[in-house]
Amino acid sequence: MSRRESGRHARRESSGAAGARLWAPWRSAYLAAARERTQQCIFCLGLLDARSRRRRLVLYAGPLALVMLNRYPYNNGHLMIAPRRHVATPELLTGGERGAIAEIQALVVERLRRALRPDGINLGANLGRSAGAGFADHMHWHAVPRWDGDTNFMPVIGSTRVLSQHLEQSFKLLAPHFKAIDTALS
Repeated sequence: MSRRESGRHARRESSGAAGARLWAPWRSAYLAAARERTQQCIFCLGLLDARSRRRRLVLYAGPLALVMLNRYPYNNGHLMIAPRRHVATPELLTGGERGAIAEIQALVVERLRRALRPDGINLGANLGRSAGAGFADHMHWHAVPRWDGDTNFMPVIGSTRVLSQHLEQSFKLLAPHFKAIDTALS
C-alpha cells in the first residue's frame, strides 16, 4: 500500500460479486475509542482550558450545558448539545437545565444557519442504546445541518458518507459564532 493510500486517504478496491470495499484505516482510532467509552463519558468534561476545548471539539461549555462537534459526524457541522450533569433522560433534568438546553438548541440552530447556510437542520435525541444512542447514560441532542442534494448515491449504493469539510475547518468556522453565547443566554 502506498503512503497516499494509508492514513488519511481511502482506497477503493473491487471484491468481485460482493461489491466494492472502501479501505478507511483511520477508523481504527474510532474503534479503539469505542472500547474506552465504558470508562469515560465524552460529555463529562470538567473544567477545560482553550487547548483542551479545541482538542475535544467543544464550542461552548456553560454551567448547565455544552455544545461540541461530533467527532464522527453524519454531515459537516454536526453538533451535539448535552447537559453538563450526567443524566440519561430528559425527565431527570432540572427545570433550569431544561430551559438552558432549549435556549441553547435555538441558538445552535441560529448559528448553524448563519455560519453554514444549510437548507434544513435535523434536531433530535436518541434515548437509550436501542434507540441509537452511542452514549446512552449521558443524554444529548444532535443538530445536523442538511443541504438539498446531500443525500446522494454514496450512502445508498456505497454505504459511505462524503463529508466535504475537515473537523478542524468546521471548528474554525463555527467557533467565532459560539464565543458570545453566554451573553445571548442572559
